[in-house]
Amino acid sequence: FAVGEWRSVLVLSIKSLPTGATRRYRPRMSLPADYHMHTPLCRHAKGEPIEYAVRALELGLPEIGFSDHSPVEHDDQDDWRMLAGELGEYVAKVQHARDTYPALPIRLGLEVDFIPGHEPWIEEMAQRHDWDYFIGSVHYISGKWDFDNPKRLAEWAEHDVDEVWADYFNRLTNAAASGLFQIIGHPDLPKKFGHRPTRDCTGLYLNFLAACESTGTCVELNTAGLRKDCAEIYPNLEFLKLAKSANVQITFGSDAHATHEVGMNLEDAANLAREVGYDQCCRFNGREKAAVAI
Repeated sequence: FAVGEWRSVLVLSIKSLPTGATRRYRPRMSLPADYHMHTPLCRHAKGEPIEYAVRALELGLPEIGFSDHSPVEHDDQDDWRMLAGELGEYVAKVQHARDTYPALPIRLGLEVDFIPGHEPWIEEMAQRHDWDYFIGSVHYISGKWDFDNPKRLAEWAEHDVDEVWADYFNRLTNAAASGLFQIIGHPDLPKKFGHRPTRDCTGLYLNFLAACESTGTCVELNTAGLRKDCAEIYPNLEFLKLAKSANVQITFGSDAHATHEVGMNLEDAANLAREVGYDQCCRFNGREKAAVAI
């Protein structure tokens, strides 16, 4: 861009900064919206929503969204999500960030585990607040084994890797087909610790993508994989090529669990999307989808 071509500058008073100085907010049009960020309520993240918003402003992100781990029906499921009684506190924290920085679009979402039999609970949560989107994720297979939990890493030795991938994609396909979610998060998550299938998973991918296409559900490009053992964006290049061929739309997320992770590697994810032919991604407002240029 030529100097001044798109830089109509909004002057914002960044109230939470120690200096109290006035900052200039220049949206960097090369970066997509970051729709996947967590809060301390999930018990494994640091930094309040208002701090994440300050970081987003520093980076010039055009829009952000919070999608912390939602409660499940019973609070004893695990120790890495907010409790059911904390849902209102979560919404209030996001609203506080919105009120403090009104020039930055901040969306309210949840990352919701798809656990068979919990669909009525998800539908109930959807009615409680004015959500902008739900990210559907699968962290559990084989009962209560949260396979991506570092504390449960040793349990991989008790499972056949190919069967894990098959079970995971069966559940992920059902999540996409349910229509409960606007986005499916980190869609090839089983690779997190480097456990990759030995069988051809193309059929699993295509079934899942067909479910996404039929319900209008987006797939997330999640950059957290670059910070994990797999050292690769979720999903990988070949998966994303199939998604493009299936006309499945996309969103972007850093999966930030700390303020310094906000927006991390989004440029890499945008370049990956362009490489396979995507020139648009989706944003959400009140669970209504709009396509915008990447």
